[in-house]
Amino acid sequence: VQLVESGGGLVQPGGSLKLSCAASGFTFSNNAMSWYRQAPGRERELVAAITSAGDSTSYANSVKGRFTISRDNAENTAYLQMNSLKPEDTAVYYCKGCSDYSSFCFWGQGTQVTVSS
Repeated sequence: VQLVESGGGLVQPGGSLKLSCAASGFTFSNNAMSWYRQAPGRERELVAAITSAGDSTSYANSVKGRFTISRDNAENTAYLQMNSLKPEDTAVYYCKGCSDYSSFCFWGQGTQVTVSS
C-alpha cells in the first residue's frame, strides 16, 4: 500500500498549484480520499475529502471556493487544485486513503507547499 504526493513547491500569493496523490498496492476505487495539511507548530487539519466514487466532496471553510479535490479512478490518482493561494496555506500537504469496507486508513509522506513573495 503506497500513496505518493507530488506537485508541491514555492508559489507567490495569488498563484496556483496542483497536487497529485498516486496510489498503488490497493483497490483505489474502494477508498475515500482526503487531503490534510500541517503547518509548523500546528495540528494536522483536514482540507478536503472525496468519496470513493467521486460523487461527493467536502472542504474546510478556509479553502472553500479556492481549492478543488478530484480523482481519476482509472489512473489511481487523487488531485488537489489550489488557486488564489495565501501565505497561510503554507504547510506540508498529505493525502490519506480510507477503505470503504474497513477501518483501515493510510497516509502519504507529504509534499511541501510554500506561499511567499
